[in-house]
Amino acid sequence: MMYKRNWDETKIKWENYWNRKNIGRPLMCVIAGKEHAIDLNKKQALKSKDMDDKYLNAERIVSRYRYFCETHEFLAESFPNLSIDFGPGSLAAYLGCDITFGPSTVWFEPFVEDWSKHGKLEFDPDNKWFKKHIELFKSVNELVAGDFYIGIPDIIENIDILSSMRGAQNTVFDMMDEPEEIKKRIGEIDDIYFEYYDRFYNIVKDENDGSCYTVFQIWGPGRTAKLQCDFSAMMSPNQFREFIQDSLRQQARQLDSVLYHLDGPDAIKHLDAILEIEEIDALQWTSGDHGPDGTFEQWYTIYDKAVRAGKGLWVKVYSGEFDEWIERVDKIVKRYGSNALFLHFPIMSMDKAQKLLDYAEKNWCDVEGTVKS
Repeated sequence: MMYKRNWDETKIKWENYWNRKNIGRPLMCVIAGKEHAIDLNKKQALKSKDMDDKYLNAERIVSRYRYFCETHEFLAESFPNLSIDFGPGSLAAYLGCDITFGPSTVWFEPFVEDWSKHGKLEFDPDNKWFKKHIELFKSVNELVAGDFYIGIPDIIENIDILSSMRGAQNTVFDMMDEPEEIKKRIGEIDDIYFEYYDRFYNIVKDENDGSCYTVFQIWGPGRTAKLQCDFSAMMSPNQFREFIQDSLRQQARQLDSVLYHLDGPDAIKHLDAILEIEEIDALQWTSGDHGPDGTFEQWYTIYDKAVRAGKGLWVKVYSGEFDEWIERVDKIVKRYGSNALFLHFPIMSMDKAQKLLDYAEKNWCDVEGTVKS
């Protein structure tokens, strides 16, 4: 890739991460700004003019990301990858939701009044949003010309899609009033998920069939994805096992590199059921909007279970100051080792990035950890 110096070594690190066999320091997403490269006039000219310019204009989308690549250095296991999402859960739009684009978020408009009167959920190549999204991917892929990766979009799965189509409150009642109907609909989502996923994957996979997944900064050999069930915050453990666990298992079996996104305190009650899914390779925990980052000791009980179940960890670092990051990550590395740990840091200055990498090389290499699978 044009903007990544050590990509061959980085791919090896990622392959070893998924297999819990990483050598040396943990994988780290470290992106540093190159202040001398900043062109304020160019930066201003590339700002989004409107929502079409932000989400739908292929040339402008690529130009904005090229400027980011020109003004940043991708260090450690970070790598240039462009996200072209139509919001998290765009599968709902491909199945009938309308999309409202906002400056910082995307809304899907519920439209299903009654599942019993709604037709089977099937792959629809003529859906207006899917056609726009796939054509945008093709255009962007031509413009990128292999200079950096394009992330597979966050199309999402299972009951999260049904909730977007029907509304969250209605979906809660549907699980109680029409459980078999909801199970059937989740099964239909399972049946068509890869019809959509593979359309994007086949456009953006690399020469060895590797791929990266949007936002989460992960690359893997073969089909790579982040799985989730954010709606699970409103479900009991028994409901999760009844409605969701097997759906996730079947989906994970068809992927090669799988990260599970556990979102918020109300989802922790499903951790055991998630960890029972052998095909999930790693766990990413987030404490919810504006919560503390993933390095705090209060989350160790989550990580302990994940590591003992043979899963890797994906840990986001952002709370506090630079020295606090190092102090807390020190404890994470000593506790969980370096063979299956990915650390995602905020964008920082080149000086801080070098200090961080120097410290990691001296202190975080080939650490066994005290908690083991």
